[in-house]
Amino acid sequence: MRLANKVALVTGGGSGIGQAIAQRFAREGAAVAVVGLVPERAEATARQIAEAGGRALAIPADVRDAAAVAAMADRALTAFGHVDILVNNAGASRGDDILEIDEETWDFNLAVVLKGVFLCSKALLPQMIARRAGAIVNIASVNGLTGLGEEGYSAAKAGVINLGQNMAVKYGRYGVRVNTICPGTIRTPIWQARVEQDPQIFARLAQWYPLGRVGEPEDVANAALFLASDEAAWITGATLTVDGGLLAGSYRMSRELEAKAVD
Repeated sequence: MRLANKVALVTGGGSGIGQAIAQRFAREGAAVAVVGLVPERAEATARQIAEAGGRALAIPADVRDAAAVAAMADRALTAFGHVDILVNNAGASRGDDILEIDEETWDFNLAVVLKGVFLCSKALLPQMIARRAGAIVNIASVNGLTGLGEEGYSAAKAGVINLGQNMAVKYGRYGVRVNTICPGTIRTPIWQARVEQDPQIFARLAQWYPLGRVGEPEDVANAALFLASDEAAWITGATLTVDGGLLAGSYRMSRELEAKAVD
């Protein structure tokens, strides 16, 4: 088991990518603190892990709130004694064009996506530094690497990438590794409203991807498992795209975006 005797804390663990990561880590032997804004969802993930024979603790917390994050860290450390792996996955996206969104919407994106990574990392880094070991895996997005709209969300994800690089450089000497995953389109519950309005949206988006499909939460979970494990012991400061080849280039996508720009 690749994470035997390890303890992981996963934010946004109540559904989608975070849930898949928490479950994957548990199957590989890790005890998992499942953090979520909605208590019932975090508890459901923890219960599923326990029913499968793993160890998990649900912790409700809002990653935008410094006091809530501090309490989250204290609860995890009290329950498990230490945290070896932090997965900063909590995220949300509101609005699109900066000419249309308001300041509150901009601040919301940065608070959930970027401030959350800052607060959770700050809360758990000290005990990793003291133990001279730790792995942080940030979940950013391909939106943080190129212009794909959703400007507030995308700017926040770009900040996550840079923050991860800075943490990797600064704390590597203490044995702490920090890497970032940038997923493409992933089939998660956050898409449900759009799927209800447009049942064929994933089929259309799949045409942009060289591998011919959108991603599944497990695709990201597998990458996170590698980066969190000792198999990645000499990898830090890396940005890994898990995007079905999207950013390598898509002729169809470029043509459609070009046509949209002209319109």
